[in-house]
Amino acid sequence: MRWQGGRRSRNIEDRRGSGAGRTATGGGLGLLVLVLLGLVFGFNPLTLFQDGGPGAPSLGGQSAPRPPGEEQLTDFVAVVLADTEDTWGQLFQSAGKRYPPPTLVLFSGMTQSACGNAQASTGPFYCPADQKLYIDLQFYQEMKTRYGAPGDFAQAYVIAHEVGHHVQTMLGISQQVVQAQQRVSKVDANQLQVRMELQADCYAGIWAHHANRARHILEQGDVAEGLNAAAAIGDDRMQQRSRGYVVPESFTHGSSQQRVNWFNRGLQTGSMQQCDTFNANPL
Repeated sequence: MRWQGGRRSRNIEDRRGSGAGRTATGGGLGLLVLVLLGLVFGFNPLTLFQDGGPGAPSLGGQSAPRPPGEEQLTDFVAVVLADTEDTWGQLFQSAGKRYPPPTLVLFSGMTQSACGNAQASTGPFYCPADQKLYIDLQFYQEMKTRYGAPGDFAQAYVIAHEVGHHVQTMLGISQQVVQAQQRVSKVDANQLQVRMELQADCYAGIWAHHANRARHILEQGDVAEGLNAAAAIGDDRMQQRSRGYVVPESFTHGSSQQRVNWFNRGLQTGSMQQCDTFNANPL
């Protein structure tokens, strides 16, 4: 994938190495102001930063050393995020809408989100409540070694999929799905979730389609990497790997073949109209 030299997004919140998932911001003058306010109003300012609260400053100590190569991976993530901003910004503008980009949170091990605890073991995810993407970069190593899905375009697909959920939130789709899920059975709610995840896969393909047409990002083998990544994290393969058997009624992301098909549809067409998974039958 051609990404070196690309614009880097500024919508990155780096919480790595700041201890218990706290954000290493603030301190200095900000902390002094809080201490003075505490004296005036009679509260302990340190209680504001307990439990890894948002915006908690680093209270001394050194950041943990980064794994080799992680700085380059950080640059890569920033470039891919910027590319999604450019692509979706243009698509929204052409539809007469404004695209507010999400923030991508880098963390190590665990952090807090408006949707609850974010842990490395749960993998990357998007939280609509704070409109942020969360990822521990060690997940990419797991993709390579555990899921057999190496490659930079496979890594970009992961970000583009989570950005797809942000697009759904901006369009009001996520809210409609959540409301519908509250009125149906668990099995039907899972099916709605599958359709939402497959649409995010299709939106990831749309990003790749338009980014390649505008900036020629794809190299030989990249499409195969993306399709392989989509297949590797299908519910059927994940369940077979962890349980030894498959329960389709419990799927929440779709089968490997479904994920490949919808990602490829977005990649080939570049059309949001082709990503209507909610009216597709069969998936």
